[in-house]
Amino acid sequence: MSGRTRLALCAFVATMLAAGALLPLVETSKWVLQAGFLLGVQTCVGALARRMRLARILTVSLQVLVTLLTLTMAFAREHALFGVLPGPQAVQRLADLLAAGADDVNRYAIPAPATDGIRLMLIGGVLLIGLAVDLLAVTFRTAAPAGLPLLALYSVAAGLSEGGAGWIWFTLAACGYLLLLLAEGRERLSQWGRVFGGVSRTSNSLAAGLDGSSGRPLAPVRTGRRIGAVALGVALAVPAALPALDGGLLGGTGGGNGRGGGGGTISAVNPLVSLQNNLNQAENREVMTYRTNSASPQDFYLRILALDQFSGGEWRPSTRRLSDVPDRLPQPTGLGTDVSVTEIRTNISASRSYQQTYLPLPYPASEVNVQGRWRYEPEGRTLVGDDGQTTGGARYEVSSLVVEPTASQLGEARAARSELVREYTRLPASLPDVVEDTAEQVTEGAANDYERAVKLQDWFASEGGFRYDTTVTSGTGTAAIERFLKDKEGFCVHFSSTMAAMARALGIPARVAVGFTPGTAQADGSVSVGLRDAHAWPELYFEGVGWTRFEPTPSRGSAPSYTRPDAPSQDPSDPALPTDDASVAPTAAPSATESCPVQERRQGQCGAAAVPGAVDSSDPGTPAGVVALWVLGSLVVLALPLLPMLWRLRVRRRRLGAFGGTSPTDDAIGGAAGTGGGPDGAAPSTGRGARRGSSGRTAADATVRVMTAWRELTDTAWDHGIVPDESQTPRKAAARVVRLGGLDGAAASAAHRLAGAVEQVLYAPTPRVAGGSAQDVREVREGLWAAAGRWGRVRATLAPRSAVRVIWAMSEARAELGRRWSERLGRDRWAARLRRVSRQEG
Repeated sequence: MSGRTRLALCAFVATMLAAGALLPLVETSKWVLQAGFLLGVQTCVGALARRMRLARILTVSLQVLVTLLTLTMAFAREHALFGVLPGPQAVQRLADLLAAGADDVNRYAIPAPATDGIRLMLIGGVLLIGLAVDLLAVTFRTAAPAGLPLLALYSVAAGLSEGGAGWIWFTLAACGYLLLLLAEGRERLSQWGRVFGGVSRTSNSLAAGLDGSSGRPLAPVRTGRRIGAVALGVALAVPAALPALDGGLLGGTGGGNGRGGGGGTISAVNPLVSLQNNLNQAENREVMTYRTNSASPQDFYLRILALDQFSGGEWRPSTRRLSDVPDRLPQPTGLGTDVSVTEIRTNISASRSYQQTYLPLPYPASEVNVQGRWRYEPEGRTLVGDDGQTTGGARYEVSSLVVEPTASQLGEARAARSELVREYTRLPASLPDVVEDTAEQVTEGAANDYERAVKLQDWFASEGGFRYDTTVTSGTGTAAIERFLKDKEGFCVHFSSTMAAMARALGIPARVAVGFTPGTAQADGSVSVGLRDAHAWPELYFEGVGWTRFEPTPSRGSAPSYTRPDAPSQDPSDPALPTDDASVAPTAAPSATESCPVQERRQGQCGAAAVPGAVDSSDPGTPAGVVALWVLGSLVVLALPLLPMLWRLRVRRRRLGAFGGTSPTDDAIGGAAGTGGGPDGAAPSTGRGARRGSSGRTAADATVRVMTAWRELTDTAWDHGIVPDESQTPRKAAARVVRLGGLDGAAASAAHRLAGAVEQVLYAPTPRVAGGSAQDVREVREGLWAAAGRWGRVRATLAPRSAVRVIWAMSEARAELGRRWSERLGRDRWAARLRRVSRQEG
């Protein structure tokens, strides 16, 4: 194994050991296997590129390109062109996953579930750090600075876990870094050859006393190991010995007021993940109080938001557009005029310690009077804080509707609109079959969707043998649902998410709502809501009623009256009726109940037309022009590594095409090593051959052809690893190409013949230039190609070294442009000065 390969392997190991600090952040460790595989592919690409002796920039470019392709295949294969190329949809998918991952990081407590967004951030971060370590330690051979990205990786893990990454992970990361330093030191020592390893101890050479006998490690290696061991011991021992460093790299959770200790508030984006912490709080800390004129305040819930997207890893809210809060909120989607509705008013006061961005509201709210920067999300009928606005200390008044459907109205509900059914019955392909099979088994014999929903609710709440337990591991993904159906124990998160998934499997539109149960009545007439009142419940959609609350969780909340056998009448004064279970999903514009025809409202066209959220979530198709631009951009990115090869092919074709009778352009003409050419590569302006060529067209053309052929031979040899030597004559330069390139026979004769032609052009009083220079170049090129190995041929083709002339030409052009610009500015200043002097004298 070569030194570079060993160093690349150690860089891979060091990165993976440092990545171990991320393991405590996520519930499962399967992602690290995928990260290791993709990092191994990235490392192998870099090793192969260096073996082909590609330029450093090309090596890094290939690694970046392969990393992008592998991430696309891993996370956006179904959106990519041909399953590999990152087209516009794939890029949008990756961007959405990154945004979702950023939300998940702020949302979940440690350890978090391995959602697609979190996995992309973890794996992408490991690949990025691995690329930086490989670039520094292997490509640029400076292993010491490679410790910075490794430290950054560990620091991120330690920061997210509030210092809880643990001493074991720091030790592994430090050992990986020391291994990398040791590998670099061994490679550097190996470059000294036998000076440090092969001379006898008894000699007086420089190696005396440096190498060990009997195969023992070299003294520098032993010294490096000792230094590394001492440094590691200091890093481990000092923080433990000094109280001031207790919160350092090896510190545990500590005693600060971090997230782990403070706890208790529901997250702003997805409160499901903090429900378990809230329910298990030792003290039921009050988060808000309210007063309401509802006839039965214990029957309505305070709702925060609805989770309507089930990806398989979790239930989460869809990303939708926000608008200004209207004076009166639109009519709820799907609510018919034949359903009894009562409007109530509630005054709510939130605690200053309860800070999250969604405003708790009784559902469905019809009017909200609140101070601050709030925005309205129509699909979920929620208010979202804008620009840092939170609920901390908020006092607001809400008007809401108590929707009172009957069992017959729900049972006779007609089919919902196709776009709504399509969006809210979507299930991931990873959903276990046991979910649908169990749903069909439980609802067997039901005549309609309402009866199926009631059967599901009753099965979870009483008939299925489920046990309420807040200590069960939280989770709403397919694995958690399958485990919940098997073990039959969990809390509201499990009951609500599983019933919603089963309802969708039966074709019933469903989502999960998150908020608070009614709370506890106080002596002064107010109601107190505490942390342990946090709750989740499913909402199912019925056309004519709208989004309707169900309560599958035993011993929590209250079952809605319309789900009980003794369904009440439509008397709005009945205290059993006020339940906040009605509809949601309004339209972009408010509807007027008084002026809207009954038939149109039943069809969902009054205040609920077209469901704006569905327009946002569906993809009507990307314009052809945008697709074309993305495809063109992808092709340009993929073609960038091939630019040196394309430029070289173009130059060779133009140079050899000059022998067909047309004169080559200036960039294809010029001297080479040993010709005395100028710095710009042009044919020399001195010498009798040049002067004679200028007097006759035939002699000038012959001179150009010879010098062009010599330039092509020199660049071809350069592409195969023979660097031009400007100090040699053409004859010696040709002999050097023959010797280093391993040429013989016709190829060697062609090289010497072309060198003789160059000497004739440059030095002979009367040049005698024979034809066939292009054929000589081809023979030399074929000889170099045959003598080169496999990797040498690939390198000469894909990454020709002579392509650096493009960079030189651009640099010279830039310098010339700067010189001309400076001269122009100088002339302008001088002219302005003369004009000022003339005006002063005048």
